[in-house]
Amino acid sequence: MVNSLRIDSKEYFSEELHEECGVFGIFGDDGVSVAHACYNGLLALQHRGQESCGIAVNDRGVVSGYKNMGLVSEVFSREVLDSLTGQMAIAHVRYSTAGGSVRENSQPLVMRYVKGTLAIAHNGNLTNAYEVRKELERRGAIFQTTIDSEAIAYLIARERLSTDSVEAAVGQAISQIEGAYSLLVMSPQKLIAVRDPHGFRPLCIGKLGSNWVFASETCALSACGADFVRDVEPGEMVIVDEEGIHSVKTGCPQPPRRSLCVFEYIYFARTDSVIDGISVYQSRKEAGRILAREFPVEADIVIGVPESGIDAAIGYSEESGIPYEKGIVKNGYIGRTFIKPTQKERASSVRLKLNPLGAELQGKRVVVIDDSIVRGTTCDRIVRMLREAGAKEVHLRISSPPFIWPCFYGTDIPSRDELIAVKHTIEEICELTGADSLGFFPPEKLGEMLFGQNTGFCDACFSGNYPTSIPAKLLAGKERGGVEFDKKPPAPCVGKQEEQSQL
Repeated sequence: MVNSLRIDSKEYFSEELHEECGVFGIFGDDGVSVAHACYNGLLALQHRGQESCGIAVNDRGVVSGYKNMGLVSEVFSREVLDSLTGQMAIAHVRYSTAGGSVRENSQPLVMRYVKGTLAIAHNGNLTNAYEVRKELERRGAIFQTTIDSEAIAYLIARERLSTDSVEAAVGQAISQIEGAYSLLVMSPQKLIAVRDPHGFRPLCIGKLGSNWVFASETCALSACGADFVRDVEPGEMVIVDEEGIHSVKTGCPQPPRRSLCVFEYIYFARTDSVIDGISVYQSRKEAGRILAREFPVEADIVIGVPESGIDAAIGYSEESGIPYEKGIVKNGYIGRTFIKPTQKERASSVRLKLNPLGAELQGKRVVVIDDSIVRGTTCDRIVRMLREAGAKEVHLRISSPPFIWPCFYGTDIPSRDELIAVKHTIEEICELTGADSLGFFPPEKLGEMLFGQNTGFCDACFSGNYPTSIPAKLLAGKERGGVEFDKKPPAPCVGKQEEQSQL
């Protein structure tokens, strides 16, 4: 029964996955309003975090800022933006994966210490945050937040006392942290961008006139009128000051390695972004083409679950020859409805957010493409909604492999006892969703989705192969429920299809 998908009787998050945040920064010298540039950049990055946002502006060493809970358009008025004047700025949108959803945990963080003022904006999670924080507390640090980013700020401030430059202090600080960090640091005279040696999270460089811009995604560069220059390399530090821009690559691993979160391409990134040289849109279409080759089925139309499922559905349609139709309409104005306290509210939220186009579905055999199944709390309602709208058959195709391991690098993939693919076989998931067939993207094909251009990516949430060591304390926190799991991957597809040899 569908009710078996519920995890006890507690509240839990919706099916959608969320990433911790997005960052944006600008170093200006030609009259550009850095606050307005940040605002436009944050609007483009809103998909990366909807809980809180903030902008910190540096006016010749004096830092002012504004941040609050809510969406970018809710938090910032024209009056607030006009009051934030300066020559450089960093900005942040947040979704909490580490630390509670409260204003104190919003970013950028601004710290005043003996050497002046330091502001940071951070995307990612540290795997050794607990150990770093305890050591800092032992040395007298008093934390005001519960987020990893404050520990980074304390480390930089401490190291700055014994180094001759802020970039040297940043270098010393990041040598003590592990995990995922795409980081912007603003000192009185410099703007610094750093990406961790694995490159878990994206970070790119742009140019707006003579202004240098950094952003989590290229779509934010376009939003503020900047031209893309290049990506920050894994392990690289880029420094901008009045003398220009220069790079420090002593932290870049040799030979180069990359562990960019592959889910950036599947779901997180905006479809018009290009990350590490690969178009997000084209990679999602290629995922759909691969699904069509791996799991063909006789059907009348292909539809996608908005938004990221649409691109894969177009690819599936192009490869299979089955016409693509817009079968589901998304209401983009629902707002932040991540937690639904009752089963009734959870069910109704799907209909508030997604509505079927009955005329396109009536009497049709439908292939529906979605980006993922995490807990299984939404896909059954989508299948039921399509059947109620008149679909004759519903064949579910998922453009990611089954989630069977949690994430420790900044994605809110939950504990293993909440992942449906840990507790159920693919056959059981298919039955629970009510679909006529179900096919997951084969994990061994992820490299093909990236056209073989990427030198490496992190697929730990699908494979359990983590690029870094994970402390026992973190592992224990994601293993509640005592779930045991054999690492042998489940069969990728069940149900009606033209070839059953994979079963």
